[in-house]
Amino acid sequence: MPISMFMAFWAVSMLFVITPGADWAYAISAGMRGRVVIPAVGGLLCGHLIATLIVAAGVGALIASVPAAMTALTLGGAAYLFWLGINMIRFPSVPTADISQESGSGSHWALKGLCISGLNPKVFLLFLALLPQFTSANASWPVPVQIVALGFLHIFSCGVVYLLVGFGSRAVLKTRPRAAYIVSRISGAVMILIAALLLIEQFR
Repeated sequence: MPISMFMAFWAVSMLFVITPGADWAYAISAGMRGRVVIPAVGGLLCGHLIATLIVAAGVGALIASVPAAMTALTLGGAAYLFWLGINMIRFPSVPTADISQESGSGSHWALKGLCISGLNPKVFLLFLALLPQFTSANASWPVPVQIVALGFLHIFSCGVVYLLVGFGSRAVLKTRPRAAYIVSRISGAVMILIAALLLIEQFR
């Protein structure tokens, strides 16, 4: 694949990466808990990886063409985001030095991150619509390999931005517990709003 194709895709991909959404809200929430940022972001990236592999395998087009499958994915993702948002509003995260509160929770945060991105139909549909547009049947690489390569570029960009968001939120808010409390609740509200928009789009 020519480097120009990678750069063109990267420019479009970054527009989506830097747009705040459920992933940003989750990274901020993890950032206010300290050491769980890396597993939380790792979970988010695993969800993007799964979406990439599904599209590369050609299963993505099949799922997208089955209304019942997309409906189930949308409802499941919306319900999970709504549940997380409610819990973030009820139990806001704030920066803490309490190591015992964070220990043993890495896998839990990673699993939640995987569910947030893996159950988000917008991630799947974005990959389905975006990745194939930057491939070429005449390239030396097979199309599935091109899709995987582009997917990894997107995942790398997500990783950099989400880690900056996560660690940056802790650095900015650790001395401002009241602000952290408000930001955590706003993040929860963002997740609920995204869940509501998914449902509205589904039943409209």
